Amino acid sequence: MTTATQRRVTLDEYHRMIDAGELDDRHVELLNGEIVEMPPEGVPHASSSDRAERYIRKLLGDRAWLRVGKPITLPNDSEPEPDLCICENIEYDAHHPYPEDIFCLIEFSNSSLKKDLEVKPQTYAAAGIREYWVLNLKKMELTVFRSPTATGYQSEQKFMQGTIKPLAFQDVSIDVQRLLS
Repeated sequence: MTTATQRRVTLDEYHRMIDAGELDDRHVELLNGEIVEMPPEGVPHASSSDRAERYIRKLLGDRAWLRVGKPITLPNDSEPEPDLCICENIEYDAHHPYPEDIFCLIEFSNSSLKKDLEVKPQTYAAAGIREYWVLNLKKMELTVFRSPTATGYQSEQKFMQGTIKPLAFQDVSIDVQRLLS
C-alpha cells in the first residue's frame, strides 16, 4: 500500500495560482507551504470580530492600520489571512504586510481553534510576529502569545477579564471582556 505525499507550495507558486484564477472558488490560505481550507465564518465569529475591529480602531485611531481578513506575507511559505492585523500605517499597494510591518495579529476562533492555537503560533513566532492573540469563542477566553523565537512563543497568557496593553501601544488599554462580548 502506498501513501500519497502532499507537495509543498512555495509563495511564488501560490501567487501564480491566485493570478491564474485556480483558487477563485476556494477560501484558502497558505500555511507553511500547505494550502489550507478556511471554514466559513459563523455568526459568533463575524459579530465578535466586527465589534472588536470597531473598538480597536477607535482606540488606535490613525496610529496603525487595521486590516480585516486580509493576507499577510511571511518568509516561511505562508500567506495567512488573520481576522485582524494591526500594522504600520502605510499603503500596501506593492505587497501585503511583512512581519516587520506587523504589531499584532488577532484571530477569533471557533471551528479553527486547533489550527489557531497550535499551528499558527509556531508559524507566526518563526516569522518574528511580535504578538499574536486568539479569542477562543468556545471558552470566551483570550490567549496572548508574545516573545517569538524560531520554535514558538516564549510567553503564553490567558485572560477572561481585565485589560491588556498591546506591546506596541503601551498607552492603550484594551478591555478583555469587551473583546469577548
